[in-house]
Amino acid sequence: MASTTLMNVSVKCEYALRAVFELALRAGSEPTRIAEIAQRQNIPQKFLETILAELKKSGFLESKRGAEGGYMLARPAELITVGQVLRSVEGGRTGRATLEGGGSLDFFWERVDAAVAEIIDRTSFADLVREWRERQAQFVPNWEI
Repeated sequence: MASTTLMNVSVKCEYALRAVFELALRAGSEPTRIAEIAQRQNIPQKFLETILAELKKSGFLESKRGAEGGYMLARPAELITVGQVLRSVEGGRTGRATLEGGGSLDFFWERVDAAVAEIIDRTSFADLVREWRERQAQFVPNWEI
């Protein structure tokens, strides 16, 4: 089944979500360097630097300077939702683009937007990490005889 998305999410927002996800995967460990996040999540490093600075300014991340420096989550992954990061990066917008003057299906699209908002607002990065790890475990070969 092909995957489709109803939301218009910018590349910047996708990268921000990937960066927070990567840091959620590493929660509790040492700070993670920008180069590591960029390499592991396939994000251009220069673009990532700007995104991480914005996420820090918004209160999602903390940074540590020096040889052992890098970025880490500012609070537990359970307390950061996808919706919070999306709205921060997208300037409050999480719905689809609307046509000028409205349209005959606005009532339907409002329901779709509300359903998407409910999902992103109740999905924490801890939830994403847990689901990702469960999916990864499904693909580990079992060599028992």
